[in-house]
Amino acid sequence: MKAPNYIGLFFPILLFSGLLSAQGTGAWQSKIEPGVFQKAAAGETVEFLVVLREQADVSEARFIPRKKDKAGFVFQKLTTTAERTQNPVHQTLEDFGAPYRSFWIVNAIWAEGTLPLLEALARLPEVQEIQSNPHVNLELPQRSDATQDGNRAITWGITDIGADLVWAMGYTGQGVVIGGQDTGYDWDHEALKVKYRGWDNVAMTADHNYNWHDAIHSNVGANDCGFNSPEPCDDHNHGTHTMGTMTGENATDDFGVAPDAKWIGCRNMDNGNGTPTTYIECFEWFLAPTDLNGQNPDPTKAPDVINNSWSCPVSEGCNTGNFATMETALNNLRNSGVVIVVSAGNSGPNCETVDAPPAIFEGSFSVGATNSSDTIATFSSRGPVTVDGSNRLKPNVSAPGVSVYSCIRNNSYATWSGTSMAGPHVAGTVALMLSANPSLTGQVEQIETILENSAVAKTTAQTCGGTPGTNIPNNTFGHGIIDAEEAVNQALALLPVELFSFSGTPEGMDVRLHWETSSIGGLNHFEVEHATSGTSFTLLGKVPFAPASGTTTATFQYLHEMPGAGVHYYRLKMVGFDGGYEYSNVIVIQMAGESEVMLFPNPAGNALSLVAKMAAGEDVLVRVFDAAGRTVVELPVTTGTGVFPASIQTGDFASGVYFIEISGGNGAAAPLRSKFVKN
Repeated sequence: MKAPNYIGLFFPILLFSGLLSAQGTGAWQSKIEPGVFQKAAAGETVEFLVVLREQADVSEARFIPRKKDKAGFVFQKLTTTAERTQNPVHQTLEDFGAPYRSFWIVNAIWAEGTLPLLEALARLPEVQEIQSNPHVNLELPQRSDATQDGNRAITWGITDIGADLVWAMGYTGQGVVIGGQDTGYDWDHEALKVKYRGWDNVAMTADHNYNWHDAIHSNVGANDCGFNSPEPCDDHNHGTHTMGTMTGENATDDFGVAPDAKWIGCRNMDNGNGTPTTYIECFEWFLAPTDLNGQNPDPTKAPDVINNSWSCPVSEGCNTGNFATMETALNNLRNSGVVIVVSAGNSGPNCETVDAPPAIFEGSFSVGATNSSDTIATFSSRGPVTVDGSNRLKPNVSAPGVSVYSCIRNNSYATWSGTSMAGPHVAGTVALMLSANPSLTGQVEQIETILENSAVAKTTAQTCGGTPGTNIPNNTFGHGIIDAEEAVNQALALLPVELFSFSGTPEGMDVRLHWETSSIGGLNHFEVEHATSGTSFTLLGKVPFAPASGTTTATFQYLHEMPGAGVHYYRLKMVGFDGGYEYSNVIVIQMAGESEVMLFPNPAGNALSLVAKMAAGEDVLVRVFDAAGRTVVELPVTTGTGVFPASIQTGDFASGVYFIEISGGNGAAAPLRSKFVKN
């Protein structure tokens, strides 16, 4: 017998109130959220989050092509910043004997204490603000069992997005890791056990290190999992249901979008009770999973995509003054190459109801809910996002979220409704895309673009935020209902052109770039980019991808004329037909300066080329000496523009070391000197 449908939990949490920046001396109180200060002033012991002034900027990670390298870069920069800046806060906390837990995904520290501790912390110049860490108790829904009758069944959501058609192509999520942070997971459920990354189906043993983390370290109330659970555990059912939609299947039913993907999980709620720090802790763990002791973080074990079906509504205390802490953590995880799927919320049907983190953030891929008739669910939250003043269009896309059948605890099943059920359809689709084209792994913007471009456009009579519902995208459906088959086809069209090599060599005062690639793939052109800082790249020019037929490799080159003296950075942006792109590694070329001379080749064979710079129009004498100081060549040159080339015939030179001196005829500048080797 099927259970009655209900709105699956879209969990709210209470984040922290905004603060005024401290101004001048004696303004330490203004660093503390008023509610925290008031409780502490009344003699209460309060828990809080100390946010440090310095936050690492890891945005340049988007230029790193491989996910493994992205994650390593982000992890290193974040942890280094935290280690370098947090010591004064640690010392103060230890002086007071206060419990604390440090974070690095956002440079912040959770702690607990009284007013004297708050004052001591607020007086530290390293501290930006002190925010609350409230607990929010949620009314839990009725739990119901459900079964599907008849022969082996594929759920309506699977067929609606075309996931079954992708399975027929041979792509089922294999090789992809999905993460979820929720109420926990019933890991040994018949529909999930073999999908769990920690399960060895040959040895029939489980290893929960790097595959599970419990961010609940004390109990607010009784629950079935306790705290610091050493294995995946779900004290509510919500998490298990969402994971089933991403990866689940049993002997009779197909309901997981990516049944051959592996999953890992983090519990961020205690029987539906979450705090800002539990959510941030799970974001941090997904960037660099740890062992069960929370030690030895390893960013190479991070998932490829994570699902989030929770929120922090303004009605419960979030505001524009404190959105930044959660958004920083989310963006840092996204910059490491993890796709972050978020349920849009269940506050519809009115406009401007996508109004809570993390769904409101630019870096979240927010998902609305549809029914089996491909119309928007009444409860699905609509955009635009006005709570932060951005007027940002949300959701990004929509997906099945009404009467979704999946697994719940104790080998049971239930049919639930909510955007909490829609988001997992999108996370599962990402896994299908990556199993079809693994080179997309870590390319978050490109993956999101494909999901939006491949969606089935849907219109509505509802106008929100001045955007007509007839527009695509709109604030009801976003870009439309996801189409897994089309998304995978677009991913396959981007099968990479493999870059075998990329190098550059000085040619006089120019730089010639060379690269070699495979000759097949969905590539449109190369964009050659240049920087002198190593980070702020600008476009030099475009080179079409037009390899000769009948070859397995293709070679290309680009000449950068007169880049000037100093260090120069170059990279390739490899652009597909759909606008998606991938970056090459960055190469570095040193060019001669005002007081330098360039020689090539060195060692020399029959001839040596020389480029130098002297005063414009000056008569110059180039002299070559052997190791004994004897002059072997004198070559007069007029510089013309100031930069001049010269060629010295060295075929008759004996093998050994030679010295060059270049002097100006007017004697105004010091001679330029260099040396070379004759083979």
